[in-house]
Amino acid sequence: MNKRSLLIIAVVGIASMFLATAIYAGTTVADVVNMENKAYKKHKKSIVKFSHKKHNVEYKAGCGECHHDTEGKPLSALKMGDEVHNCIECHKKPGRAPRAKKGEAKLSKKDKMAYHAEALHLNCISCHKKANKASGTKAAPTSCAKCHPKKK
Repeated sequence: MNKRSLLIIAVVGIASMFLATAIYAGTTVADVVNMENKAYKKHKKSIVKFSHKKHNVEYKAGCGECHHDTEGKPLSALKMGDEVHNCIECHKKPGRAPRAKKGEAKLSKKDKMAYHAEALHLNCISCHKKANKASGTKAAPTSCAKCHPKKK
């Protein structure tokens, strides 16, 4: 074998290793995700620690139950490891929507969903309430302190 052939084999081999690593890296999902976001200067409550494994494997929740398109329709074809956008990329306003003062009109649901915390809370709490109703229990947390434990 000449030097040129060896060089081509080496380059193809190294490129294959990088490609395999990139493919594998794109399919791994952290089991526990700290739902922290740099858009918030200071978090008032402790950070939620979300477990993909519990929700996906134990509770049998599909990816589309949390991840949705721009119209709120579930991305049902997603599978663990697919690339998704961070919630704040669409729900751009940090925090909760301002509450209407007496005599003021309330924000529409669409306007509320521009706020990051509103979107997350509605998504999580409504799913938890539905799970509790289906199971006849109160196993899925629906209060602040259950998901946001007191800071130490």
